[in-house]
Amino acid sequence: MTNASPQRWRHSSGGPWEDAFGYSRAIRTGDHIVVSGCTSVVAGTVRHPGDAAAQMGVALDNVRNAITALGGALGDVIRTRVYVVNRADCAGVGRVHGERFADVRPAATMVLVAGLLDPEMLVEVECEARVGSAKPFDHRGRPL
Repeated sequence: MTNASPQRWRHSSGGPWEDAFGYSRAIRTGDHIVVSGCTSVVAGTVRHPGDAAAQMGVALDNVRNAITALGGALGDVIRTRVYVVNRADCAGVGRVHGERFADVRPAATMVLVAGLLDPEMLVEVECEARVGSAKPFDHRGRPL
């Protein structure tokens, strides 16, 4: 976590585009964390080419890593936006999202896009979280 000011922290994943394009993987101000679009890139390589659902799993791992680096947890996520290249992949991508967020149930949007930065990337996800907002829920989304 890098403190850019007394009330603003940023996290870098070390990815190749952050410095080149002038952005941070995630920013925290107060209890609010915003995570830039995450894909399945790990150590500069797109993982699971051709498998959007598997790419979604890696992208959500990257989201979780950014949130936890800034003091939050996946359960603090309140909103996701998912960008999918192929309509046929929406069900698989949505299933992975549902598995990871079954108890969190954030507001969510899924959008079809013409393409992403690297042609092997099939899905990208960004999110917002409120640190400390995680509450335990049962499998039907009711507070425990």
